[in-house]
Amino acid sequence: MFVFVLGMLLSLRPPARAIPAFARKYDLPCSACHEAWPKLNDFGIAFRDRGYQLGNEKDSPIWQNPSYWPITFRITPQWHRESSSNNVVDTVPGDPALGQTFQNVTTDGFDFGGLDIWAAGTLYKDISFSVLPSSDSSGSFHFENVFVRFDNLLGNRWMNVKVGKFELDNLVSEKRMLFLSNNGGFYQVYHYTPFREAQFLASNPLSTQVSTAFGLGDNQLGVELSGHSENSYTRYSVALLSSNEGNPGLPNRTYDGWVSFNHGFQVGKVGVQRVGAFAYFGERPTFLNTSLGAPVLGEGLGNKSFYRAGLTGLFYIKKLDFSTVFVHGWDNVFLGTGTAANAPLPVGARAPTWNGGFIETHFTYSPQLVFVQRNEFVRMSRQVFSTDPHDLGDVDAYSFGLRYYPFMFSRAGLALHAEYSLVRAYKSASPLPTGASPFGPDLRTSSVFFGLDFAF
Repeated sequence: MFVFVLGMLLSLRPPARAIPAFARKYDLPCSACHEAWPKLNDFGIAFRDRGYQLGNEKDSPIWQNPSYWPITFRITPQWHRESSSNNVVDTVPGDPALGQTFQNVTTDGFDFGGLDIWAAGTLYKDISFSVLPSSDSSGSFHFENVFVRFDNLLGNRWMNVKVGKFELDNLVSEKRMLFLSNNGGFYQVYHYTPFREAQFLASNPLSTQVSTAFGLGDNQLGVELSGHSENSYTRYSVALLSSNEGNPGLPNRTYDGWVSFNHGFQVGKVGVQRVGAFAYFGERPTFLNTSLGAPVLGEGLGNKSFYRAGLTGLFYIKKLDFSTVFVHGWDNVFLGTGTAANAPLPVGARAPTWNGGFIETHFTYSPQLVFVQRNEFVRMSRQVFSTDPHDLGDVDAYSFGLRYYPFMFSRAGLALHAEYSLVRAYKSASPLPTGASPFGPDLRTSSVFFGLDFAF
């Protein structure tokens, strides 16, 4: 079926390619802002940095055509196959008394992803906005982002202030990646939590309020000061964030910080190469003010620190481009062991540290066809306990696929997406209840994905 559909779509000849919302507004082809939707090119980065403004009369809502509707809908009907190894099951189905064993589990079928309803643009000259209600596949909605940005304060492009829920200004964006599957559709290193700490968070009531299990690729709530050069080759961002993983409400009394800087430079005919650095840092509580009843929002005490720091790069060689990321992570020993700050640490406990990164390759065969591939690794450099296996919680992840764009008009567009992703988490499967080791075997999960990613 997939080959048949691909053949039909390859026969189409689109006169133009454009992203609906801004293409309708400015009457531009999508190639003006995108290398391959949703990945931005240099012009698209500059357009975003200027607050969705080109600097002409079409920027203001007052002069827009009454028929213009600044909203894009996006959803992905799909078929996918999910597989996971080393699941604990009864040796004799339905009779746990006879013991347990490991078994692989595979499911497949037709499905659809969540719905994005994105509205963005300008409220007035140098005042831009974005609102993105988003649902999961069950129809449960939340706000993926919602912000107002004041651009070019005092006439200075180095001073822009954004308030609300927004993506952290990192050079390699998880929100604009070209992968969609359950295993490949996020960056492991952006969301990594050490194995011991993840065990604590899964069973501790404090984790319902805050934890270090946040995502560098997730949108956060706060205020950002940012700036850029005229061509957006040099950019910076400083943000003060609520430490609640972008969720509404006030579950704590601390703030997180974010800083990033990146610079682009021209290399002959090869194009603009970009390099950057970033850091995310903050504190999290380690115990509750009461041991009885339901936790009260904001009652967490005994704050301890953590940070993530890294380097990024975007490199281009003709039709090839490479997105590269390196991340170093550190959590305070009290966070790493799930120990209250007013209690003694376990004997031999240490602060966990790890390093991770990936290289993601895009081969743009034509404006309509892009091949994608990613190798990603996370390695613990210091386990919480020296007696733990050195590779406990390490991760290997591999993804590859393609996106074909049969058409992308100013009113609608379609991408045919095919992908395979494989993840290996070392010693991360659940152990057998009667096993001698407290650690399970490696957990391998994989996804096969075919989808129709469309926007209108």
